[in-house]
Formats: sequence, C-alpha cells, structure tokens
Amino acid sequence: MQKEIRQRSSGPVAIWLLVGVGMIMVQVLLGGITRLTGSGLSITEWKPIMGTLPPMNEQDWNTAFEKYKQIAQYKYINSHFSLSDFKSIFFWEWFHRLWARLIAVAFAIPFIIFLVQKRFKKEMVRPMLILFLLGALQGLVGWIMVQSGLEDSELLYVSHYKLAIHFILALGLLCYALWFALELLVPKEQVIVNKPLHRFTVWLLVLLTIQLIYGAFMAGLKAAPAAATWPLINGDLIPGDLHSFGAREFNGLSFLTGNPLVVHFIHRILAYILTILVFIAYLKAYKTSGTKIFTKTRAIPLLLVLLQVLLGILTVLNATNGGSFIWLAEAHQLVAMLFLLSLVWMLFIVRRAPGHRNSVPV
Repeated sequence: MQKEIRQRSSGPVAIWLLVGVGMIMVQVLLGGITRLTGSGLSITEWKPIMGTLPPMNEQDWNTAFEKYKQIAQYKYINSHFSLSDFKSIFFWEWFHRLWARLIAVAFAIPFIIFLVQKRFKKEMVRPMLILFLLGALQGLVGWIMVQSGLEDSELLYVSHYKLAIHFILALGLLCYALWFALELLVPKEQVIVNKPLHRFTVWLLVLLTIQLIYGAFMAGLKAAPAAATWPLINGDLIPGDLHSFGAREFNGLSFLTGNPLVVHFIHRILAYILTILVFIAYLKAYKTSGTKIFTKTRAIPLLLVLLQVLLGILTVLNATNGGSFIWLAEAHQLVAMLFLLSLVWMLFIVRRAPGHRNSVPV
C-alpha cells in the first residue's frame, strides 16, 4: 500500500522529468543542425523575452541582416548572402533558442503545480535545485559561446572548445534528469549487485565522455571532410600527413585537439575501442544472472554502439554531400545520446555493493 502511494505521488514527477529528457535531446539535435549549417552567429543579440519572436516585417529583417553583416563570418565567408540566404540560417538559431525557452517553460510550470500539490519529498529538493542550476548554466554558457564569436573580429565560427563545453554540459543535464527519473520509477528490487560490471560501466562512461568531446571537436572543426573515406583514412591506416594538414601549424595540446585530421583520426580510433569494450561488457552482462529488467536491457548498449559505428561510417562517406551529410550527422548524434543514456541506465541498474542505493549524484 505504501509503495502504491509513493508511485502515485512521484509518478507524475518522473514523467515530467522524462519529458524533459526528450526535450533536451531535441535541443541537442537542434544545436547540431545549427552548427552544421553555420547558423550559430546569425542572431547577434540576446533578448530573452522579445527575442522569442523572429523579425515580423521586411524592415526588421533588414535590420537583423545589417547587424549580421558586421561580424567576421559574413565578411569572410558569407558576403555573397542575400536576405533569403540569411533567413535560412537565422531560422535554425532562432528555433534553437526558442526550444530552449520552451524547455524552461516546460520545467517551470509543472514545477509550480507539483509544488502546490506537495508532490516533492524532502530528498527531492537538492536534486531539483541542481537540475535547475545546470539548466541555467547551460543557457549562460551557450550565450557566452555565441557572444565570443560576435565580438572576435577574426573568428569565423564559434570556438570548438566552447562548443564542446556547451555540448557536454547539455549531456550532463540530460543524464542527470534521467537518473532523477529512474530514482522515482525503478523499484530497488529490480537492480542487481555486480561490482566488476559496475566498475567496467563507469570506465566505459569515462571513455565515452572523451569520445563525445571529440565528436564536438569534429563538428566544430568541420573535420569529417578531412578524410571522407573508410576503412582507410585517405588511403592510409595511420595518416602520414598529420603534421602538415591544415592552414597553420599545431603544437602540443593543439595538435591533439585543434588539428582536424588528428581529431578525425582519434575519433575513429576511440570508436573502435569503445565498440570492443562494449562487446566485452555485454559478454560480462550475459554471464550475469539478474532481474528481469536487467536481462531484457543488457544488450541495448551493444546494439546502439553497432548502429552508431554504422552511422559514423555513412556520415564520413557522405561528408561532402551537403544535405545527406547533415541528416546522417544528426542521426549519428541522436544514437550517441541514446548510447550514453543506455550506459547511464546500466550504471543505475547494476549496483556496486549489496544494499547500496544509487542516488541522484550531488
């Protein structure tokens, strides 16, 4: 009886969090389209309220276009743009910002309703505050990222380092919201104890985080066309022209994080390593007896990583094919998020010690 009361009380909160997870995923995908279409700097002002609406008449459009003409991206890359071209890139950045506002509304209104209904238990308060702080931080970093691109007279695109920070923060928010929801939805009887598998999953998540950072570098540096071939990289297993690739010399850390061909190479190698390790993790999970929910879901990470590799190959092979590349890259990003969430799920469902209750990390 007590369990049923708890489920009725926390069920709507969990559903609210899962809706938030879905909306955050859409937001990340919109961010990917914004970057791939070069739209991120098309809106030169941040107006949290008034900026909800796009320019409403021709005069407003011309004013926005004139402001865009003042930044380096227009001067050095898009000086051929007509007003119609500008509208096409403006749309994606506007939609990206609009969706962020919708997420804020979708979180705030139910939060107030649940607060009035007294659905929040004492142990939910701190995770809830952290969730809102992470959301606010993500918005702040997003604007700082765009603002830096507007103020730098030589920056043609937003820094790929800042893009990676923005991306990883979004994924952190995504995982946190999912974990919070799982805490409210999954009965403790459904989890298993397996310390080695738990530890293995933690290291998989660490490696995947590095891979996701390099995925952001790939997008930020537009590194996919640097080697639009597979399985070899421009005819070589290990590219011989790594040091000479690009318009400038790369030294030290920048060689590993700023050279498009090196970033591309590392991203591929990490993908292969992750695939092998996920296969090993599946074998470990397959040999582990557990609850019904564990046995039904333990193969999901392996299936997703295989699909992810396939999409990665197709994305690279179509790196010079315009529209096809964008949508393949978006599918690749979507599956990357699903793969990440599947590992978070495994970490949640596999405990490291008897009686240990995974809780929302704080």
